[in-house]
Amino acid sequence: MTHTTDEVTNRVSACSRSADLPFLGVGLGYRGEFKSDLLANQGRVDFLELMLEHFIDMPPERARDAELLSERFKIAVHGLDLSIGTIEPLRLDYLSRMRDLVIATGAHWASDHLCLTGVAGRAIGNLTPLPLSREIACFIAGKCREAIRFLPVPFLLENISVLFRPGPVEMTEQEFIRQVLEESDTFLLLDLTNVFNNAVNEKFDACEYLDSLPLDRVVQIHLAGGLSSKGVLLDTHNAPVPAEVFELLRYAAPSMPNLRAVMIERDQDFPPFEDLLSELDTTKQILRSTWAPHFAAELIGMPAWLRR
Repeated sequence: MTHTTDEVTNRVSACSRSADLPFLGVGLGYRGEFKSDLLANQGRVDFLELMLEHFIDMPPERARDAELLSERFKIAVHGLDLSIGTIEPLRLDYLSRMRDLVIATGAHWASDHLCLTGVAGRAIGNLTPLPLSREIACFIAGKCREAIRFLPVPFLLENISVLFRPGPVEMTEQEFIRQVLEESDTFLLLDLTNVFNNAVNEKFDACEYLDSLPLDRVVQIHLAGGLSSKGVLLDTHNAPVPAEVFELLRYAAPSMPNLRAVMIERDQDFPPFEDLLSELDTTKQILRSTWAPHFAAELIGMPAWLRR
């Protein structure tokens, strides 16, 4: 089923562009490598995140995939290359493609990364961290407000793994994230693996870091696994979610009243699909034991799997 612009806009009006969004549950980042296994086990996967770069310009076979997946799963859309931190005008061409995929799939929100991926029209090829300055945070917040006006659904920004810190550094990363989100009414896609990686690499306490984030703005969480190279953790999405990352979910979830989705990312070195399903089950167990009572206390409708 193709969704119209009016249908998506009306749904957003009903939630007043706030975090009062439907609960999507626990799901996967969609990859064609496990399409058949996914469709055979759709009762165990609550939602899918579609990577915009895999569907840009919607060639016929991708359009068919998008339609099929949106008929069987709830959908969120995620981009890699908006480059919101670039000191240039917002990429409306890229946002147009994001909007097209949102409308085609009836996605509930769209997201990208709090970073830059290009300079002066040249692609860097990496998620590159930003100088932690108040001026840059203010500039990015303005671009986010423009993106929010352009998109028919709420917009989320994701924290990244950081391998170097560009200057100037006027504030903490947590303060930078807070300023961007609060000045723009953007929400947070919290990648807990990136928090864990940065904590290990930079030798800080991940729980203290989480305590100083605006966790009330978290709508979605990413969980993933990666590799270690010469003692540095890398965000490669090619391994199981580390136990330490699941523990961060256990620690932080009760402080996230607007959490609506938790997702496992796996981009390469795909295991047997049952292993991914097992990670989803672990995630659900953590939410049942730590987050569900808080969710119920907020008088928000609890999904059926949390009541079991």
